[in-house]
Amino acid sequence: MAQRLATEYVNTCLVLGESELRQLFKQFQISNLPFKVKVLDNGDHEVIFEESRAIRSVLRFSRRRGKYVLQADCRFSNIDVADAIRKAISTFKGDATVRRIYAYYTLEYVYRNGSVVKIKECTPQAERLIYENQETCDSLTKIFQNQSVAIQIRMTRQQIDHLLDERNRSTQTEQVARIDHQLQQLTHQLFIFEA
Repeated sequence: MAQRLATEYVNTCLVLGESELRQLFKQFQISNLPFKVKVLDNGDHEVIFEESRAIRSVLRFSRRRGKYVLQADCRFSNIDVADAIRKAISTFKGDATVRRIYAYYTLEYVYRNGSVVKIKECTPQAERLIYENQETCDSLTKIFQNQSVAIQIRMTRQQIDHLLDERNRSTQTEQVARIDHQLQQLTHQLFIFEA
């Protein structure tokens, strides 16, 4: 089995309430992690991990509107500390890109709302997708389709506005009847798009 050299957390975002922050610290204690908590004057909390005499990692939980927010990039060589952070992201529904670094490759895990949505293997030569949550792909497809409908709605409204301007300028009853018919079709189409 390949030995992990380090674990990087990129674009990590974790939002905790006061009780959840205490629960996180308790999990760190139960796991016998080498950490200290420093409370700053503004209410922020710094969690300091002493991985070795030379390696020290600091996570800062900023106090915002009664919550503690961690937004950080960090690197751990201590596997126990890295796993504790991974469990915290999963337990408290956080987001992060986690890179487990080995000698010849890196495994990258993408977490969204505490769940792994993508795993890929990265080597200097190539990247290989190992896993991707299909719901994520489906939701992206739906978002794209919704944007497509939004564009169609905007275009239909522009056509309606143009026809209304044309109707206001028109004096011939035949032309007004034709415009009214087109407006009726476009408003029906708009109703379908918005539904």
